Amino acid sequence: MIREAIGVGETELDALNDAKKQLGLDESADVEFELIQRAEKKKFGLFGGAPAKVKVTLPESSEDKADEFLRNVLDKMGLSDIAIEKTVTDDGVKFDLSGEEVGFVIGRRGETLDSLQYLTSLVANHGKDDYLKVTIDTGNYREKREKTLEILGRKLAIKASKTGRKSNLEPMNPYERRIIHTAVQKVNGAISWSEGENANRHVVIGPDPKVRNNFRRDNYGRGRGGRRPYNANRSSHPAPVNPDRKPLNEGGENGLYDRIDIDK
Repeated sequence: MIREAIGVGETELDALNDAKKQLGLDESADVEFELIQRAEKKKFGLFGGAPAKVKVTLPESSEDKADEFLRNVLDKMGLSDIAIEKTVTDDGVKFDLSGEEVGFVIGRRGETLDSLQYLTSLVANHGKDDYLKVTIDTGNYREKREKTLEILGRKLAIKASKTGRKSNLEPMNPYERRIIHTAVQKVNGAISWSEGENANRHVVIGPDPKVRNNFRRDNYGRGRGGRRPYNANRSSHPAPVNPDRKPLNEGGENGLYDRIDIDK
């Protein structure tokens, strides 16, 4: 929202300082102002005269635009009782939501929360040269979600390296897919890539073709009676580390917290 104030004083400078004070600014703050009325001295010290009036208008900041948009959306959703705590950081602004109905804001797998954050970021950065990072969270949901995805990615990567079988994950946004890819890269013998388009794009985790493994197969290497020899599928030499296990097919998509280029 645009903030403005009209200051009144015996001189133009006094009026300007009065307007700054109303806006919570220091007198040394550099602002643009509009002179509404010049000070007029009383004639003969008795008649007429008028104080000076100065109008100061502060342009709407990206943080204010994001705040106003977020509150309006929540109000339209019938969630006006949700408390919003705004924190401005060096590289952006974070909104932490709290209340009994925050579950409606999170949505299925955080999809509603992600969409709300995306739209708020678009509004905050529209027509701006400097990008403002907007984060919307509730109860550290994003941190908990990130840890869950890291554990999932590592678990399936270990499974792929041991069994030689791939696993298809549920569709995720670019940011969450990147978390999975990062977790998989830490496991030797596994690799990840993305398949699908748009909302159906998902991560696939499979064995790394550059690493030699002896995978267990049904009825493979089994001894008499269908039992596996004791040392089957065991090797005294660990698989060599593949230094290049970058995720495939991710392209140059923007992540959830990356810059979003929009038309001005």
